[in-house]
Amino acid sequence: MHHLLLTCPFSRQIWFEVLAWLQMPCRPPDGEASLNHWWLAAKRITPKPLRKGLATATLLTAWMIWKQRNSGVFDGASPSIPQLVARIREEAALWVRAGATGLGTITHRTWDVH
Repeated sequence: MHHLLLTCPFSRQIWFEVLAWLQMPCRPPDGEASLNHWWLAAKRITPKPLRKGLATATLLTAWMIWKQRNSGVFDGASPSIPQLVARIREEAALWVRAGATGLGTITHRTWDVH
């Protein structure tokens, strides 16, 4: 779990891309003992109005990385950073429409309207 979510080069790039897309002030996970350790540090430097959105984005990103891993193991899918980031963005839009207001707070300024 630690390798899959935090230290795998593929996952590290996913975290970087997602946090950059969301324009979050925190850095991506890098060598923390756990995702929770990273979250606690990220939360401290994230402005309070954005924290709920960061929490949701963190869960969404970890879940999508896990789903990508399962697709590779069980379906033979090849990992693709651009494809997974696109799926995370699509899933985020669905979560916002379903009522994830915190996620809506951090995504509304980053949507590509074209």
